[in-house]
Amino acid sequence: MVGSSVIGGDLTVYPAAINLWILVVALGLEALLGWPDALHRAIRHPVVWIGALIGLLERHLNNPARSNLLRRLGGIVALVVLLVAVWYVVSVIRTVLHSLLPADAWILEAVLAASLLASRNLWNHVIAVARGLERDGIDGGRAAVAMIVGRDPESLDEAGVSRAAIESLAENFSDGVVAPAFWLAIGGLPGIALYKAINTADSMIGHRSDRYRAFGWAAARLDDLVNLPASRLSALLLIVAAAILPGASATNAFTTVERDAGRHRSPNAGWPEAAMAGALGLKLAGPRRYAEGMVDDHWMGDGRSDASAADIRRALRLYAIAGLLLFGATLAGALIALL
Repeated sequence: MVGSSVIGGDLTVYPAAINLWILVVALGLEALLGWPDALHRAIRHPVVWIGALIGLLERHLNNPARSNLLRRLGGIVALVVLLVAVWYVVSVIRTVLHSLLPADAWILEAVLAASLLASRNLWNHVIAVARGLERDGIDGGRAAVAMIVGRDPESLDEAGVSRAAIESLAENFSDGVVAPAFWLAIGGLPGIALYKAINTADSMIGHRSDRYRAFGWAAARLDDLVNLPASRLSALLLIVAAAILPGASATNAFTTVERDAGRHRSPNAGWPEAAMAGALGLKLAGPRRYAEGMVDDHWMGDGRSDASAADIRRALRLYAIAGLLLFGATLAGALIALL
């Protein structure tokens, strides 16, 4: 057990050991409990609050009658206001916690940080797609996958639904689990909160539609930047996990990442998607239809494109092993940091 004499300290200083122990507890709590429904009903979720501020800023600063330059500047202003507001709120919360419980505030910070991770929530949404296909066929799969992807579900057959779920699992392993964990390890509670604000802004306004192309430019570019380290780390974790999962191929995962990751339209999503595709012997990404139109993307992997619910379950097993590897590496780092 890590004692308060080790974890406590100056409010303005975030030693590496503290960050890592906060991350260990946060990863464990979130994997076990997620964000309970009762808590969501009572106080909603931090991402909901962040999203509400983004929506308010967008309504006031994204005027379609303005030029693209002014709308882009408005998006930059909105992003700065968002980040300053999130940083200020988190700073106040930390100040209060460290004033009231100077020795044990790190535990409460871990509880707050757990709400900004999404490993259990991601598992629940993706397993729902497999169960929907198994129980209710294509209609059940389409209804479930519509909850996690932006593409038109009615245009997807069973293989398309299955690939969409696996692609979402791979991409969100990076930006919903590994990236927030990375920024928590680097910057503590402020680091993970600022990352989540950027990622939420990108998901809401970082689109290429007429409404958001200019206004969301800054959010999309900054999200690309802050996700660079985690996307590569996610691919590495999936490759190592493939060496552990029976029937998966770490060698094929590595060669697929090396060949295909850079061909994806996203500078980050291709890394975990290529690793997942290679590990499972699938083809992911490729041409697909979104609300704003068709995306003619490169295929990740050269395996089967006819994925099924069974492949979703294989992908979830690979994801679970990669998550355990992340937890184990964090715990080892936390123990080493105390030496």
